[in-house]
Amino acid sequence: MVTSTLHKTTPKDVFLHLLMIAALYVSVVSFLALLFQYANMLFPDALDFYYGEIGERIRWAGSALMVTLPVFLFLASVMEKDFRKAPAKRELKIRKWLVYFTIFAAAVTMIVDLITLIYNFWGGELTIKFFIKTASVLAVAAAVFGYFLWDIRRTPEARSSLPRLAAWIIGFVAFAGIASGFFIVGSPAAQREHRFDERRINDLQTIQNEIINYWMTKGDLPTEPTDLRNSISGFTPPTDPKTETPYEYRVLTPVSFELCATFATDSKRSVTGKAVPAVRPYGPYGATEDNWEHGAGRACFGRTIDPERYPDRPSLKKPPQSL
Repeated sequence: MVTSTLHKTTPKDVFLHLLMIAALYVSVVSFLALLFQYANMLFPDALDFYYGEIGERIRWAGSALMVTLPVFLFLASVMEKDFRKAPAKRELKIRKWLVYFTIFAAAVTMIVDLITLIYNFWGGELTIKFFIKTASVLAVAAAVFGYFLWDIRRTPEARSSLPRLAAWIIGFVAFAGIASGFFIVGSPAAQREHRFDERRINDLQTIQNEIINYWMTKGDLPTEPTDLRNSISGFTPPTDPKTETPYEYRVLTPVSFELCATFATDSKRSVTGKAVPAVRPYGPYGATEDNWEHGAGRACFGRTIDPERYPDRPSLKKPPQSL
């Protein structure tokens, strides 16, 4: 009767096993995402157009790993203690199904990701990044595959110190991976300064577009940013997001002007000191081709309008001849 009771699957067993496996999957994916983005950050590729998104991906992956990995390790520890009290629970069907599915998923992941990485490498991806990503996928997938294959094969009564050792190794490796993010993408305070600078660039681009629209409509450049206010469209020139002071604007010639702002970071360098692609903010039609590179401190951007690009603006049209 006792053995039969131990073999019976309860709602608690289902919940614990499903939650543990889900936490494991999210942790593995997040850890691999961290390693992939670290490789992208440390070895930038000129063909990687969306370089600015790397920091955000690292923050998401690191946040997910910091939450789900402790959940997985805690549930694994609870279940291991439960198995020691009732070894027959290792034979629960839901446990075997989930463990075998995890082994299958690990094997498929190794195959699919290797195919994908080889395809990208063949397409010209950097060799160093290729080997880092390949080694990461192989190491993580092989570790998951090997551990769960060992776990499903051991007898219910067998005791081993491997689960505890594996938990310590996983915790150390994950902590090192998360901590590396603070050195690679910067601290939360540094990331906030980067976000302020990104906002300043987008604000300057918006003001630049409004200035060109103003010139196309009236034939002259606005004398000051307040001239761009439009009560119909509701446009008001943005100000610095941190200091709330207006951005600097000067008219240089009838067709050229200058926009200035004070930045906290250097867009041409990452926190590791490596050069990064030029900053290209996003507009209504995707990324612009304007050069918005800047250093830390005050930076100005000169712009010259080519009248030949706007031959049909109303200000250049000749008035209709009288009959």
